[in-house]
Amino acid sequence: MLKQRIITALLLLAVLIPAVWADDPLAFVLLTALMMGAAAWEWSRLCGWSHWPARASGVACALLCLFFWRGGGTTQAWPWLWWAVGAAWVLMAASLLRGGVDTWLRVPAAIRWLIGMVALLAAWVALVQARVIGINFLFSVFVLVWGADVAAYFCGRLLGGRWIKRKLAVAISPGKTWEGALGGLAVVMLVAFAWREWEPLSPWGATSLYGRLGEQGPVFLVVSVAFLTTMSVAGDLLESLFKRAAGVKDSSQLLPGHGGVLDRIDALLPVLPLAMLLCVR
Repeated sequence: MLKQRIITALLLLAVLIPAVWADDPLAFVLLTALMMGAAAWEWSRLCGWSHWPARASGVACALLCLFFWRGGGTTQAWPWLWWAVGAAWVLMAASLLRGGVDTWLRVPAAIRWLIGMVALLAAWVALVQARVIGINFLFSVFVLVWGADVAAYFCGRLLGGRWIKRKLAVAISPGKTWEGALGGLAVVMLVAFAWREWEPLSPWGATSLYGRLGEQGPVFLVVSVAFLTTMSVAGDLLESLFKRAAGVKDSSQLLPGHGGVLDRIDALLPVLPLAMLLCVR
């Protein structure tokens, strides 16, 4: 399993990195639109859609992304979108992580599907605009999410093995602990301040997420990074809740060793629009 995960990750990076660095944004737009289309297909299946309607949903999502880009939508500022989507993520996390699977299943299936489509499309717009801002900004968002996830895993194993493991959300994701979450937050906070110090030497140009947050002062930086890290964890937990509601372990098997696309981007979905909300004025 570990070997398969590594091989898949290397293949994904071999495709993603050239698309990110390409001068022409078309490759990045096409790749990410395809990714969101696959995620939309997975989401439709989690909502109980049958084979062909789920496929049609995925194709429609990818085409909407491309039409939006072609029409110049990704070049426009969308402050109201980031406010609306960001608030929706916070409210959804607060209600569902408290109410659990039963609360989610009480939402009509059509509304559940629509929520997912809006979340995917908004995250895609934020992703493309983050790339337009610059590679430094885009990667700093990725590192916040990936760093929180990886650090939480290792901190949870290390600290949880020495002290009592306090479950973060036992009914949703039994493997996650408070020790891991707090350890991940501490690591991300260290990365944020280290990144700001290193940034003047960066060959990537544009100001990073941490640099932009730090322009508002160190307190704003600390609070914002803590908030984004918390929402990263919430995104991961919410996808686990959605899968439990659907009775599946992975969103799909598109990525051998990793599960599906949603399993890889779940934490990014709330963080991307919230990062745009906090940084872009």
